[in-house]
This record gives sequence, C-alpha cells and structure tokens, in this order.
Amino acid sequence: MRILVVNGSPKGEASITLQTVLYLQKRYPKHQYRFLHAGQRIRALEKDFAPAGEALAWAELILFSYPVYTFLAPSQLHRFLELVRQSDIDLSGKYATQITTSKHFYDVTAHRYIQENCQDMGMKFIRGLSADMEDLLKPAGQRDAAAFFHYVLWSVKKDSYEPIPAPLAPSVRVPVHMPGEETAKREGRQVVVVTDAAAEDAQLQGMIGRFAAVLPYAVRVVNIREYPLQGGCLGCFRCAATGKCIYKDGFDDFLRNEIQSADAVVYAFSIRDHSMGSRFKMYDDRQFCNGHRTVTMGSPVGYLVSGNLSREENLKTVIEARSQVGGNFLAGVATDEQDADAAIDRMADSLAYALERRHVQPQNFYGVGGMKIFRDLIFLMQGMMRADHRFFKAHGQYDFPQKNPGTIFKMYLVGALMNTPALQKKAGAKMTEGMLAPYRKVLEKGGNG
Repeated sequence: MRILVVNGSPKGEASITLQTVLYLQKRYPKHQYRFLHAGQRIRALEKDFAPAGEALAWAELILFSYPVYTFLAPSQLHRFLELVRQSDIDLSGKYATQITTSKHFYDVTAHRYIQENCQDMGMKFIRGLSADMEDLLKPAGQRDAAAFFHYVLWSVKKDSYEPIPAPLAPSVRVPVHMPGEETAKREGRQVVVVTDAAAEDAQLQGMIGRFAAVLPYAVRVVNIREYPLQGGCLGCFRCAATGKCIYKDGFDDFLRNEIQSADAVVYAFSIRDHSMGSRFKMYDDRQFCNGHRTVTMGSPVGYLVSGNLSREENLKTVIEARSQVGGNFLAGVATDEQDADAAIDRMADSLAYALERRHVQPQNFYGVGGMKIFRDLIFLMQGMMRADHRFFKAHGQYDFPQKNPGTIFKMYLVGALMNTPALQKKAGAKMTEGMLAPYRKVLEKGGNG
C-alpha cells in the first residue's frame, strides 16, 4: 500500500511523534512510505503546493503525525489543511488516520479536528493512535503501536472506516445591528477583544462593534492579523526557563503587555474548517511563552463567533475547556446564528457582571481533569520548567498525595461496616444519617456559615 505520512510537527525529522511512524515502517516494511514534512515546510508549501498535491494524489492511505498543541493540532498543520481544502485535489475515497503524542491533554479534541476535516473531503477515516510521548520507549507502547497499525491495515482490507456524517448546513448569518445609542462607559476596567477579522469580514466586524457599544466599559480591539508574527510555535522549549520566545518578533512582550494585562478578554473569529483558523491557532500556540501557567486565572472571557457553532460540538468543547483549564469565567459565546443582537447583549451583560463581582465558577471535569494532567507533568519536569513549578506551588496546584488521614480512617470504618452484614443490619439508617450529619450542620447555620 502507498502510505503518505503528513508530518505536522514543526520539528520535521526531529519530531518525537514521527519516531512511532518510523518504528512502524520497520515493523511493516512491505508497504511504500513517503514523508511530507508539512509542519516544517509550511512556508514553502504556501508558495508552491504542487509537491504536496502530487504526494497526496499518490497516496492510498494518508497518515497524519503530529504533537498535540493547545487542544488541537499545531498551527502549521492547520495551515496545511487550509491549503489542501483550497486546492482542487480530490481526496475522496482515500483512507486516512492519525498518530499523536502528548500527555493526553485534550488529545481527543485534536483527533476530532483532524477527523472532521478529512471526512469533509470525503476521506475514509480510521480511528487513530493517541500515545504518551514516552510510550514508544516501553514494550507495552511498542505493542500498542503495532496493534494500531495492524488494525489500520485490516480496516483498509475490509473497507471499514468511521461513518461519514452528513455535510454541515450552509452557514446562515443573522445580520448584526448597532444599538440606538452607545452604553455609558464606566472607569476602572480594561477589556480587550482579540480577533483576526479581515477588513472585508463585515459581519464579524459588526459583532465586535455592537459588543463594544453595549458593554459598559471601554473596549480595545487587537487584531492579530496585523501583528507581524514570524511563525508558529516550534515546540523548542527555549522559553521554558526564561519565558522569552526564540522568535524575535516581540510577541511575548506584546501578549503580556497588550492582552494579558486586561481585566477581561473576548475572542472574536469566524469558524473555518471546524476551528478558529490557522492565524488564531498560531496566536494560541505562541502563548506557550507562558509555559503551562494560567496567568489570567480569575478573569472573565467571552467569545464572538460567526458561523454555525451549534453544529460544531468539538469546537464548543475546546471553547469551554480553554476557559475551564485557565480558571476563567466563561461569560458567554455569542453567535450570529439566531438573533445575534440579543446574544451579543447577553454576553456583554454577563461579562460586566463578572467584572464587577469578580465572579468565578468552580471548575468542572474539563478544568479539574486538565489541570491534574499538567500538575503531574510539571512536578516531574520541575527541573526544566522552573517558572511553571514555582507558579504551581504558589497557587496550590500540587494537591497530592491526598494526605487526609481523618477521611481515610473514616472510609476504612465505613468499608468495614458495609462489608460486615451483621454490622450493616445493626446500623441500618444510622449510616445514612451519619453521612448527612455534617451537611445538616451547614444548613443549621443558614447563610451565616
């Protein structure tokens, strides 16, 4: 079989993810392999896509190989998919799958993003392999990789693949109107809107304009389309110790001084290829100059999204998870699908409330689970990620081991009770009463606790 490996890592042949592919190439040498280092060569492919087009046409199976960056694929791979979809090459009927490495931090949303784009182009998608960065170094990881590839080959032979969903309905944008008069502005809060809106995108510009008019605080708009970003994150970890990016475009200082200094941030974009687009993804990835530090925790965020967000479950997950992991209150996501004016006004009201009350909601599974992954990662890598380690210690994010001897002892008693029929029968309803007792004390205090 002719297999094209699309390497989305900006590191090219030095990619850790690619080593799993090379291992499989040795295990299954009867197939023909070609490698397209799309992540590393994205600038060249923007100028001349013909070599990539020829390789894609040659392939029977396209294997995407990439590290997970910020909930999704690296911005370079986003851009590659944009170029593929803009080209006239027909990939329908070809098989596709993927291999990623990460610490399993939202690898599921990254995989879904690639799958959705492949299926849009009529490709027969086979579920991919999500590996830990160190899995290939262990016998179990090697077995998992081989078993995955054997399954892929079997799936191709049997013509078995993930069901292709019905195409998304065309995006219907409800017109946005400016309010009759602008809301009076209050002092003391900074709100910034980060967008990649093009000058010709009147709809998104209108959404931003209405939000700025109805919010009771002054709004500053930062258009990242105008910022001279030299490229996407290279995953080089040069910033791990100093916080300074290897690029000399000044983005790290721009991010901290112009955006993260605000009291609230609103992101405004039009949906492109099931995401926010490659430019926004480049902006997201480059925020790694802050490492894994949730430096804006406690501040509210909002979204202005133009497009059919109601049909984009994966993108909605990314939006909520970003806020949850960051410790931010999600004030709302205003879209232009239905009554855009009312949606924008509601989000503005919610954001103002959060600013004035310093309102932050407790984290749900997205935030708690995501931060536990980073907690373990930073603790192990504290020697290199020193700034992250100091931040996690200062904010109490090292909540392990669970040293709570009182609770542990009580659970042993409860366990003994539950596993001894005679004691269980004797205790009867008293066990439930004992569990409820501390909660009833809280209720007795009423609102004075």
